[in-house]
Amino acid sequence: MTTKKHMNRRGFLTGTAVAASALGLPAFVPASALGADGAKAANDRIMMASIGVGSQGTGNLRGFLHYPEVQVVAVCDVDGKNRENARQTVNSRYESDDCATYDDFRELLARGDLDAVSIAVPDHWHAIPAIASAKAGLDIFAEKPLSRSIRESRAICDAVHRYGIVWQTGSWQRSVQNFRHACELVRNGKVGKITRVEVGLPTGGRTGNHPVVPAPDDLDWNFWLGPAPWRPYCEFGGNRCHWDWRWILDYSGGQLTDWSGHHIDIAHWGLDYDNTGPIEIEGQGEYPEDGLYTAPFAYSFDCLYEGGLMMNVSNRNRGGTKWIGEDGWVWVDRGGIDASDKNLLKPEAIGPNDLRLYHSDDHKQNFIDCVYSRQPTITPVETAARSIGVGHLGEIAMLVQRKIHWNPKTEEIIGDAEASALLGRSYREPWTL
Repeated sequence: MTTKKHMNRRGFLTGTAVAASALGLPAFVPASALGADGAKAANDRIMMASIGVGSQGTGNLRGFLHYPEVQVVAVCDVDGKNRENARQTVNSRYESDDCATYDDFRELLARGDLDAVSIAVPDHWHAIPAIASAKAGLDIFAEKPLSRSIRESRAICDAVHRYGIVWQTGSWQRSVQNFRHACELVRNGKVGKITRVEVGLPTGGRTGNHPVVPAPDDLDWNFWLGPAPWRPYCEFGGNRCHWDWRWILDYSGGQLTDWSGHHIDIAHWGLDYDNTGPIEIEGQGEYPEDGLYTAPFAYSFDCLYEGGLMMNVSNRNRGGTKWIGEDGWVWVDRGGIDASDKNLLKPEAIGPNDLRLYHSDDHKQNFIDCVYSRQPTITPVETAARSIGVGHLGEIAMLVQRKIHWNPKTEEIIGDAEASALLGRSYREPWTL
């Protein structure tokens, strides 16, 4: 099996060790990579590390551990508790004590022996380690949403293209049969020309305050904040700061941005809109009036696309994605699919001469296969940018409380300086995009 590295992996690792020694740096070469029993790992396996090993990160880590093509060699997290739990998970799987740990992703990327990384960090951290990993030449499996802002999305996309790496977004619904079938029905005109789409995302958010308390000794709170504005530590919810950050606009856009990378992504897949976006966006959100949390707990906005199609995104819609056409409708969500014509739900509704979409039944396996083949994954970076871009534009329209006009080709808001300023976010020193 040929990996993306065109040189012999054993020679590459040995060269890395020599170069590191010359620079007075530690040589991070696992013993199994050079030993006789590690011939397959050294020559064929994808050497992988995980950046961010909280709830979602640990889930992804556990998943990759079960693929024989992958060798997880390191984990990284600013929380020592998460770090140690992940290390034990890896070592237990491999029955070894070889897994390295890092609290700084930059030290991890400096190892020189990695092929790929899995990244699952809070939204405000998505861009910086992703771009750094791309610069290091590593293929990337990263969680949705792609970014916290549209400018971050563009910077990530540019880095992925510049360094020629394989990117897979964790928008795994594209690797599930009922979502693919629904999108194939729409793409093949089974309900006629689509005139309206309704995307239902969860209601969410919290209210209230939490007292300032000392940060845990094993949590680097300053690093956790990273590019976001400084604030004293408090436990946002029941799991330190590791879940309820999503209800604070400095870090996330709440359920809107948490889920746009899923259901808006599917809406675009069915419409063949992976490379475009709306031209007008307007709507309203309901925000907490006081307290710690600032993300909208309710929202609804309309997106007009070129050609006249209207898409509504709201927590009041039925969950999932519904395409409404001139001849009927199709709806899909996790574990469910429905249509105005029940015959469309049968597998044979997609005929032998109909268009078939990219077929993946295993999201992580698709990434692994593409690391070897160098072909695009089912959820490549530009697709992820367009999917979350709709959520970001809806957020901007709700914040400025007026209709905004968007050019999806140039990725610019037209004639509105205040709204345009929200396309990016300021970073706290020393971090830069």
